[in-house]
Amino acid sequence: MEEHEAIFPTYARIPLTMVKGEGCRLWDDAGKEYLDFMSGIAVTSLGHNHPGIRERVIRQMEKVWHVSNYFHQPIHHRLAELLTHYSGMDRVFYCNSGAEANEAAIKLARRYNRKVLGNDRYEIITFRQSFHGRTITTLTATGQDKVKDGFDPLPQGFIHVPFNDAQALEAAITPKTCAIMLELVQGEGGVYPADPAFVREIVRLCKERDLLLIVDEIQTGLGRTGKWFACQHYGIEPDVMTLAKALGNGIPIGAMLGKEKLAEALPAGSHGSTFGGNSLAVAAAIGVVETIAEQNLTERAAELGEYIMDRLRSKLKGHPAVRDIRGKGLMIGIECAHPVADVLAQARERGVLAITAGTNVIRLLPALTMTNEEADRGIDVLCDVLLESGVPQA
Repeated sequence: MEEHEAIFPTYARIPLTMVKGEGCRLWDDAGKEYLDFMSGIAVTSLGHNHPGIRERVIRQMEKVWHVSNYFHQPIHHRLAELLTHYSGMDRVFYCNSGAEANEAAIKLARRYNRKVLGNDRYEIITFRQSFHGRTITTLTATGQDKVKDGFDPLPQGFIHVPFNDAQALEAAITPKTCAIMLELVQGEGGVYPADPAFVREIVRLCKERDLLLIVDEIQTGLGRTGKWFACQHYGIEPDVMTLAKALGNGIPIGAMLGKEKLAEALPAGSHGSTFGGNSLAVAAAIGVVETIAEQNLTERAAELGEYIMDRLRSKLKGHPAVRDIRGKGLMIGIECAHPVADVLAQARERGVLAITAGTNVIRLLPALTMTNEEADRGIDVLCDVLLESGVPQA
């Protein structure tokens, strides 16, 4: 299937055209049904075409679609109440994507140091194999060289250190450091959870050196890991938290959350986004948060994630092609001894969709609403394909 010549070829498309979605299922233009373990890369966490979210957006469309942020909007306040309640944060800034949320966090960290604390610190430490976005600044913050190729010169002020290496982290802090930014489960980097001792050391260093702690919850947030936010597994409250992906269940929206002490750094005119807080997107996000709370989907994610990992470990135990099965909640990685592209292609032929996290890792990101029966079907297909694949000869 050829890409239309009027579209930039920025994506290595899977040779399928999806035309319909319902719950955890998708259908292509030939009418074939697929079980979705991708969720649009952790976006449709309540499943496709969720009726409650759909109805909320339709009702909002009948009122107003968009007004400038110069005006008050009650739905802005309602979503902010929900997000601050479940996160422990105090303030919210609305934007349109994860990259924009991380851009806002970076700007906030620098401006807080310059305008509130009155110093000239601007460096931010991030981690190798991290992923923070595709804008020129967030790709510079990302700890993967492949996303930076050809975009020189890159902005100054980012230092990358090995993940889960507290000694390297402490050695990287300089008098110019203003913040540490991390994913508590590296998604694009291979589904690697942070070690609790490492996180405790980060918190200690931030407190001791007066650094801001920014936690990127764009892929992990809103119940994906079995708690509202991944930082709650570690018993910490960051200074700044970034959200997107699942927040709108497919309607584009992002958010940066922060502690009250940071509000002074972003007065009127210091930052903004034309479409940030779009009425339709905020209506969808309110529905997402309320649905997760009402249906207790954080606990469901924890239970189903444990169920899936237990079944995978049981069925794949001792298989030489499988090196590790890891994750938190419904963010699961199957690390293999060989590239997994062919495995995923065979799984698609059998009606199951999954995604990679690096060359050798199968990443599973099913909806929080997936049933055990649907999970069993997907597990059986993936395990059958893996067991049939064997180990490539050297």
